[in-house]
Amino acid sequence: MKKLLALTAISLPALIAGASQRLVPVSTFNTQIIIGVDSAAAPSLVYYGPAVRGDLRQAALAALQGERQAAYPVYGNYPEGESALSVTMPDGNMTLDLIPAGEPKTECDHNGNSLTTIPLADRHYPVSVTLNYLAYPKEDVIETWADITNNGKKPVTMTRFESGTLPFRSDNAWMTSLYGTWANEGRVNNERLTPGMKVIQNKDGVRNSHTSHAEVFLSLDGKPAETSGRVIGAALLYGGNYRLRTVTDDHGGHRFFAGIHPDESAWKLMPGETFSTPRLALTYSANGMGEASRNFHRWGRNYHLAHGTEVNPILLNSWEGVYFNIDEPKMAAMMQDIADMGGELFVMDDGWFGRRDDDSSSLGDWEVDTRKLPHGIKGLTDEARRRGVKFGIWVEPEMTNSNSRLYREHPDWVIKAANRDIVEGRGGTQLVLDLSNPKVQDFIVNMVDTLLTNNPEIAYVKWDANAPVMQHGSQYLPADRQSELSIRFHRGLTSVMERIRAAHPDVAIQACASGGGRANYGILDNFDEFWVSDNTDAFQRLGAQWGLSYFFPAMAMGSHISAVPNHTTFRIVPLKFRCDVAMTGRLGMEIQPRDMSAQERDFCKGAIGAYKGFRDVVQLGDLYRLVSPFDNRGAVSLMYVSPDKQKGVFYWFRTNNDYSAPLASRPAMQGLDPEASYKVTEVNRIDLTPLPYEGEVFTGRFLMDNGLEMRTSHDLEWGKKTDYCSRVLLLEKQ
Repeated sequence: MKKLLALTAISLPALIAGASQRLVPVSTFNTQIIIGVDSAAAPSLVYYGPAVRGDLRQAALAALQGERQAAYPVYGNYPEGESALSVTMPDGNMTLDLIPAGEPKTECDHNGNSLTTIPLADRHYPVSVTLNYLAYPKEDVIETWADITNNGKKPVTMTRFESGTLPFRSDNAWMTSLYGTWANEGRVNNERLTPGMKVIQNKDGVRNSHTSHAEVFLSLDGKPAETSGRVIGAALLYGGNYRLRTVTDDHGGHRFFAGIHPDESAWKLMPGETFSTPRLALTYSANGMGEASRNFHRWGRNYHLAHGTEVNPILLNSWEGVYFNIDEPKMAAMMQDIADMGGELFVMDDGWFGRRDDDSSSLGDWEVDTRKLPHGIKGLTDEARRRGVKFGIWVEPEMTNSNSRLYREHPDWVIKAANRDIVEGRGGTQLVLDLSNPKVQDFIVNMVDTLLTNNPEIAYVKWDANAPVMQHGSQYLPADRQSELSIRFHRGLTSVMERIRAAHPDVAIQACASGGGRANYGILDNFDEFWVSDNTDAFQRLGAQWGLSYFFPAMAMGSHISAVPNHTTFRIVPLKFRCDVAMTGRLGMEIQPRDMSAQERDFCKGAIGAYKGFRDVVQLGDLYRLVSPFDNRGAVSLMYVSPDKQKGVFYWFRTNNDYSAPLASRPAMQGLDPEASYKVTEVNRIDLTPLPYEGEVFTGRFLMDNGLEMRTSHDLEWGKKTDYCSRVLLLEKQ
């Protein structure tokens, strides 16, 4: 497990509850899962909630009105219920009957993280299952997964193998989930759970977070709220096809399941083989969704983002500035421009290799196009060094084009079904490489390793993936293992990324997949950040970044200042508004600076300089969402506070410009030290006159009780007024 160090056995507390059941606690500082282990039956999940202080039997006696809820239900006896695991034995038996097969055990690392394992085995067949619970006490997150082992002499076929399940009871439970599409990622859906089954799934094969997300909030006290109510957060750590199910009965009982999507994914478990499901991360909050998000953010930064405790650089990406029209003079000029504005990194996007003048050719042909770059990548890294910025580069290693040398030489390396015409994607020629094939994995690793080894000054890689799996079929896997393609593809990708990370641990890597198609912690273990959306329109980014903030920290979200009219929406948004929105995430630019006026470049230079002064608060601090873009209150507001409460950054954006429309213009702040005093300074100010409280000092208690009234339009000369308004306030403890 990433960043989980060597474990040392410690004693496991257990109490008797009834005649034979022992209670096994899995604890964080503030929360607890309690598993009931009975020598004659499958374990039950008796409690999840605030940490029980004292006698654990209190939770067992009160939980679920005494109903026994299996911790990991299997298909077998009483098959009418939903299950997390189903198998077919060599003799055709489709049932499982699991009982404990040894003592539960807990081990702890030097960070205080604890792994509890509960071994189980079938009463008759040689199949065993180990339930795993990894607790992160300081983050209040618990990961759970199952290890399924075939101890027999013949293959066993698994047809369903989910990561975990969670029973809960509420007569007014709601689910919060994310959905969207290309250029419209991160939309928020809140719905009450009613009798029946709610399913969230993705079967794209490559990009699993455009249309749906493998993360949800379950609110137990009615409609979801930011600061109140009991909330369970769940995030499946898997970059492939998944399915989340919530089953609700007519008596207020619910059960949540999450795992690999079972469709066309049967797995042949060979003798002696162990299959580990992806991990399911759970967090619990008694204080609404905001606290649950902050738990996920701390856990994500500390354990599931590369370099997650370091601030990310401010960059300029070439894509929206020049698209495929790359050449040395343009790249050198853009490097100088971002350096002059105070940026730290220049990223050359698509178009530098093969004969890549559009999206119809050359993926897989990773030699430099000397027509455009006669001095190669080294010429560019030398230019970057001379200008005082780092250099980054775009790649799309999992893909090829039918119009490429790679495909002509290795047509058997692409995903394709036997006896079917090949299906092509983007540009009419794009194909997905078969990462279940070790030769393909080696090709990708060698390509990226050669690029980075030969050009050691490359500091950043934008790793893209712009096509789904368009046809199910592996030319590498045998006929009886075709159903394993999707899982083996993502195992191959994980292996590739782990090998590259081991060889180049200091290189930052962004997960891009047609925009925000890979915002998932199962992918992000080996990445520093993800690209939120190809839609860089600041107005729409407010919603996308808000939704994604439910589960992902700001440092993981590439958020760029782009040109107007925006290349996706054609909306014309003032530069200050664009800068202010970009400063709520990992600030960057997606623009051709030579198309900007000197005044605009100067403004961006000032914004970049200001952001450098508080980016640690945004990227490493605690997020408080104040006014949602999805609540139609005419404004959006959020803020970040440093963990030590020394500094805060408050954002406010007007989103309803109808004259005299109701407007949330005075949101109460959150997260400050109530006894401390904070000086208020506006950042990126364009008004002719300052805000009335500019430079004034307020107590944290006053700001959290009352907020500050936002001036809802900018005080500008008549000809410079627009219908947009945004405010960024820096709060510094005095």
